[in-house]
Amino acid sequence: MESPPFHFYSASHPTIFLPPYSSSSFLFLHKNPSFIKTSRSNNLSYSRSFSLRASSSSSTTDSVVTLLDYGAGNVRSVRNAIKHLGFDIKDVQNPEDILNASRLIFPGVGAFGNAMDVLNKTGMAEALCAYIEKDRPFLGICLGLQLLFESSEENGPVKGLGLIPGTVGRFDSSNGFRVPHIGWNALQITTDSGILDDVGKRHVYFVHSYRAMPSDNNKEWVSSTCNYGDTFIASIRRGNVHAVQFHPEKSGDVGLSILRRFLYPKAQITKKPGEGKALKLAQRVIACLDVRANDKGDLVVTKGDQYDVRENTDEKEVRNLGKPVELARQYYIDGADEVSFLNITGFRDFPLGDLPMLQVLKYTSENVFVPLTVGGGIRDFTDANGRHYTSLEVASEYFRSGADKISIGSDAVYAAEEYLRTGVKTGKTSLEQISRVYGNQAVVVSIDPRRVYVKNPTDVQFKTVRVSNLGPNGEEYAWYQCTVNGGREGRPIGAYELAKAVEELGAGEILLNCIDCDGQGKGFDIDLVKLISDAVSIPVIASSGAGVPEHFSEVFAKTNASAALAAGIFHRKEVPIQTVKEHLLKEGIEVRI
Repeated sequence: MESPPFHFYSASHPTIFLPPYSSSSFLFLHKNPSFIKTSRSNNLSYSRSFSLRASSSSSTTDSVVTLLDYGAGNVRSVRNAIKHLGFDIKDVQNPEDILNASRLIFPGVGAFGNAMDVLNKTGMAEALCAYIEKDRPFLGICLGLQLLFESSEENGPVKGLGLIPGTVGRFDSSNGFRVPHIGWNALQITTDSGILDDVGKRHVYFVHSYRAMPSDNNKEWVSSTCNYGDTFIASIRRGNVHAVQFHPEKSGDVGLSILRRFLYPKAQITKKPGEGKALKLAQRVIACLDVRANDKGDLVVTKGDQYDVRENTDEKEVRNLGKPVELARQYYIDGADEVSFLNITGFRDFPLGDLPMLQVLKYTSENVFVPLTVGGGIRDFTDANGRHYTSLEVASEYFRSGADKISIGSDAVYAAEEYLRTGVKTGKTSLEQISRVYGNQAVVVSIDPRRVYVKNPTDVQFKTVRVSNLGPNGEEYAWYQCTVNGGREGRPIGAYELAKAVEELGAGEILLNCIDCDGQGKGFDIDLVKLISDAVSIPVIASSGAGVPEHFSEVFAKTNASAALAAGIFHRKEVPIQTVKEHLLKEGIEVRI
């Protein structure tokens, strides 16, 4: 989680970015300057003099959830989950809204220090402490848990709200565990948690780089832990106060059950019997949907054969495999761990004008409660009127429309080439801008390489591998040339060099395609996946070539891939997602069921 500026969300106004130390963070500050804290977040002090005089206001009802949303990421899914469970939402505009809340959800996303700066300057920190110390119904999510602790090492040390003893620190990647911690992991429930009654031995979804550790000083707060290299705090509970490090709104049915138990604490909800077999981090199975307009202008899901999406007929029509929202919903029902959209429509010159694709995200996020990734056209651009838009603005619109992660392709190649040439991080590339604001866990780099066979590794300046299958002229080695513009243009950079560079520039995950294997159904390029997954310390998603369930178990057994992605075999119903998972379970590979 990197450092985002605060931006204020209003249901009736667009999101506005504000600098982290802006005195205009909320309109409330202009009317109530006494709430402005002169101290920086690493010198937090306040009187905790707030009263809860307004908490019984008649304006609050049992059907309203108060949401503290400061906009640094996708909170649309939290909103959709709350509405899905039958509640209306009131957005926090000022500290009194916190004090008036009958139930409060804080889905914190972003960086610890900036969040504390905003909470202090707006008076929210004091209001939150007063609310929580009175044992009012509270649910913190992700950063909403971390801020309750005394301090964080993230860009720090930075002092937190100080309600729970302990320091939030970064995962240690030196032990071979990939950071960020992304994916579905198991909980070890340590005490009666109330809201976790339906979890049992089932996976929940995590995405974070920092965590709080259990200790004798905070053990009375800890309701569950999770193991990822270390045993860290996965959730806390004291009375009506709950917080979770994972994302219930992205954890499928089990996540919705957690939210339901928080929102209906007095309801007679039958506790489900223990089910599932979750023991550790699961290998992810991802469904990918290539979306573009067909010749009639309708958005369809298509699938390429070595990146050619047109049928081999006289008409050469775009291959149509279904409607994107409907297919995404079906894959969620079928058990996909994530859904990835690749936008290959014709809006390359004006990505923010692609209203149909933004609508796809919005409608999908209403009923799909697993992570959504979208890629295609995310870069700086200037429209026909001369208005310049940054890649950050483009990505922000995708996040507000429901994306949890964005995928960058061609623009990442150009950024990596420049970085390798100069050795300088300018801070202006799309990778750096977006990861700085939304965190590297929200940035995926999509690599589209093709094999170039060579007889001798010294023939090229790029990293080569000894290939499992010889080249057309008996070559024993190959390097993987990166491409841009949908595979149409080769660039003077290898996949290995690109992967190493984008990790340094801020990527949190790599989607590794292979043009040679795309649409062939003969399996993933194991040589390529092993090369890249061994080279970086961030998660790698294997893509291109899956044809049968055995291809998934092969890539997990022979490489360090964290996930495997497929498209055509799912679209054509040749291999159901559940069949893949059942096969992986039989092979002893941890998956979410």
